[in-house]
Amino acid sequence: MSGYVFLFELDAVITRQEMLPAISRKLGIYEQMCSLTERTVQGELPYKQSFLQKAELLKKVPLSLLRRLSGGLPLNEKLAEFIRIHRHRCHIVTVLPDVWIRELIEKTGMEDRIFCSRASAEHDYIQNIVSILDQNTVMKQMNLPCVAVGAGNYDAQIIQAAEIGIGYGGVRSISPAVLASASHAVYQEEKLVEFLERLL
Repeated sequence: MSGYVFLFELDAVITRQEMLPAISRKLGIYEQMCSLTERTVQGELPYKQSFLQKAELLKKVPLSLLRRLSGGLPLNEKLAEFIRIHRHRCHIVTVLPDVWIRELIEKTGMEDRIFCSRASAEHDYIQNIVSILDQNTVMKQMNLPCVAVGAGNYDAQIIQAAEIGIGYGGVRSISPAVLASASHAVYQEEKLVEFLERLL
């Protein structure tokens, strides 16, 4: 048995859809979300600023609705099962804030093994983003060598810092920053799980 700890992005890795595009379609704000994403991809808007502007759009939406929509996102079940079976060696690491993803995390059984951004809420609405996930802080807390799996730009830092960094392209395109940082790229869920099992 290896000594690896496994770190997984939630969005577009454990989930079979990207959260914000999926729920923004249902909320009628898809074009606004896409515009912010495109500006970030083009380097016009820093990621954290883009993230905060997306959160601002969602402040107008009841949290109960956001949670219901995010909780309804399908999971990559083979990967989710790997995480459930080996939960003592796994963590979820995501920039998504706690108040958006509570029901979704409950589906994974990882409520006590997640690093995420934090937000304050009152009367069923987000008030403020209190903190944005700092991946360097996460890595400093890991006492064993890590395997990290991600897809988007914000995952690149933790993938680069991990002993084994995996870009996963089964849901969305792997970002150029992740491809530049990763030691491996995998494009099918079954292949990802097979690879992870070989690292146990």
